[in-house]
Amino acid sequence: MAYQCFEVEIADGVAHLRLNRPEAYNTMIAAFWRELPEIVEGISREASARAIVLSSTGKHFCAGMDLAVFTSDTGDADAELGRKQARLRGTVTTLQRTASCLENARMPVLVAVQGGCIGGALDLATAADLRYCSADAFFVVQEINIGMTADIGTLQRLGKCVPEGVARELAYTGRRMPAQRAYEVGLVQQVYADHAALVDGVLETAREIASKSPLAIHGTKVAMNYARDHSVAESLDQIATWQSGMFQPGDMIESFSAKAEKREPAYPDLLPERASL
Repeated sequence: MAYQCFEVEIADGVAHLRLNRPEAYNTMIAAFWRELPEIVEGISREASARAIVLSSTGKHFCAGMDLAVFTSDTGDADAELGRKQARLRGTVTTLQRTASCLENARMPVLVAVQGGCIGGALDLATAADLRYCSADAFFVVQEINIGMTADIGTLQRLGKCVPEGVARELAYTGRRMPAQRAYEVGLVQQVYADHAALVDGVLETAREIASKSPLAIHGTKVAMNYARDHSVAESLDQIATWQSGMFQPGDMIESFSAKAEKREPAYPDLLPERASL
């Protein structure tokens, strides 16, 4: 299927999504917010890949929100304030759900950032499981620089990716965080020399993840996301419940058998999700 904002390729268990509007710095136009959840939720639902990589093209990973998403209101100019505010709230919650599709996917999502990761793009990066960048990358909470409060997920997730004081400084000042600093504070896992090395390296890591048991990886993602937002006691209870219903000894047996036979293990894919009647 052809998309306006993305190119999609699936190989070796990895779905590679590329932002493909480099001439516009991959700004997030209205189509972006429709296409991303359609792609990611489809992959997650159908289990058509075991890991997802989100990369980009051109000078910048993404220059953030196209403001036309907020300014294209064609309603009655004399509409009541309450109706306008309700419409805006609906827009914001829709955009939040789009960013959250990365966090909610059943498989890990890895983001590869070159150049600028600006505004709304940082919302995406913080919703992903793993972040990597090239040496020319920078990250910025752009919203504060244009007189608004970030509202799609950065303020809620950034402080769980880096120390809270670092997150607050970025959010209050709107400064650019360069690649090396992003690595030092733990926002990214690795800095690559250039864009090509970045994409190659992240795809290699994604393929490594895809070689593991998809069910075990899914359980690991669910448990770590839950633990991030709950106490240790609550999280231990969650994983005990998960294991009682989801643990499959067949994957463990295959792992031991493959090791004994000196071959790579062959794990079954996750089952597709089907809507209940």
